[in-house]
Amino acid sequence: TEALGTARFADTLPDLNRVQMGIQLDANLEQSDWDEAMYRLNEHLTVGWIKIQLPWRDVQPNGAGELSTFWQRTRLYLEDADRRGFRIFLSIAKAPLWARSTQNEDGPPDDPAQFAAFLTQIMGEVGGIVDGIEVWNEPNLIREWRGNIPFTGGGYMQLFAAAYRAIRAVSPTMPIITAGLAPTGNSEGSRDDRSFMREMYAAGLGAYGDIAVGAHPYSWNNPPEANCCGTNGYDDDPHFFFGDNMRDYRQIMVENGHTDVQLWVTEFGWPTWDGFPGSPFEDGNDWILRNDVWDQGNYTINAFVIGQAQPYIGPMFLWNLNFATLEGLIQNGDERVAYSLVVPGVGGDVIVGADTLTERPLYWMLYDAIRPEVNLDTYD
Repeated sequence: TEALGTARFADTLPDLNRVQMGIQLDANLEQSDWDEAMYRLNEHLTVGWIKIQLPWRDVQPNGAGELSTFWQRTRLYLEDADRRGFRIFLSIAKAPLWARSTQNEDGPPDDPAQFAAFLTQIMGEVGGIVDGIEVWNEPNLIREWRGNIPFTGGGYMQLFAAAYRAIRAVSPTMPIITAGLAPTGNSEGSRDDRSFMREMYAAGLGAYGDIAVGAHPYSWNNPPEANCCGTNGYDDDPHFFFGDNMRDYRQIMVENGHTDVQLWVTEFGWPTWDGFPGSPFEDGNDWILRNDVWDQGNYTINAFVIGQAQPYIGPMFLWNLNFATLEGLIQNGDERVAYSLVVPGVGGDVIVGADTLTERPLYWMLYDAIRPEVNLDTYD
C-alpha cells in the first residue's frame, strides 16, 4: 500500500499549486449571482479549475435533442468561465424522466445509448471549452441510481463504456473520469464503495488506460492525516477517513494493474454548522456540529498538501463555493450549506437572509495558500 504521508503547519500556511486545485459551485444562478461568484474566483480564489454538475434532466426535460432555457443560460456561463481562463470540469448525471422507466429519485437511463447521444450533443455544443467530464455521480447510492441498469459496479460500467465511446469520438484527449463513489458501506440505500469499485474492475475498468478514477474521500469530522479507528463515533470505520479512503482506492487500482492512471478527487471537504441556526436537518448529521470553522480550514488545507505530494493524485475539487447563498437551504437545515465557503452575512458573521455575503476562514486561507508572496495575519 502506498503511503499518503502527513502534513502539518503552524505559523504560516504551506504554498499550494493552484493548477491542481478546483472548486465546485452551483451554476443555477441569476446573472448577478454568477457575476459575484466569478468575481470571487477571479480575484481571490484563483484556482485552476471550476467544477459544475450538469443535470441531464434540466437540459432535456421533455425529450431527446432538446436544449432547454436552462442549458442556454448554462452555456453562456461556461463560455464566460472559459474566457476568464478557468479549466472547466463537468459532472454529468441525473437522467430525465422520459429516459427512465423508474420515475422516483434520480438514476440512469434505461438505455446507455441515450446518455451517449446526449453527451455527443453536449460535446458539439461546448466540447471546445470543457476540459474534463466526470461520468455520473456516486452511483453506489440508490438515490442516484434508481432504474433498470443493475445497481452494481458492472451496471455502472455499462453506462461508462457508452459515455467513453461518445466522448472519445469527439475528443481523443479530454480527461474522462469515472464517477466518484460515496464512501459508505452496504445498506438499503447504498453499496460499499470498495466492493463497487472492484466490480467496476471485474467489468473491464482496467482496460481503459486514458482515463482517471474519481474519488469522493469525505472524512466526516476526522482530520485528513488521521487513520481509522477510534471509539468516539464517526471514527470507527475506514469509510469515515480521508486517508483510508484514498489508500484503499489506490490499492484496488494497483491490484488490478491500473497503476498508470491517476485518482482525481472530484469532491471532498469538511462541513461546519458554525453560525447557522438550528442543526442539520437529516437524522445522523449531528457529527457536523463537531467541526468548527477552523477545523474546516485546517483540515482542507492539510488535505490539499497531502494530495499534492502524491503523483498518483490528480486535481482535487473542493465542495463547495456557494450553496449557502441559495434561497431556503440554510432555513431547511440542508447539510450542503455546511461545506460552503461563502455565506450570507457580514464581517465573517452569518446573518440568515442578509443581502450581503461574507466568507468563512477557509476562503482566506485558500487565498493565502495559493499565493507564495502572501502571508495574511488573520483569516477571520
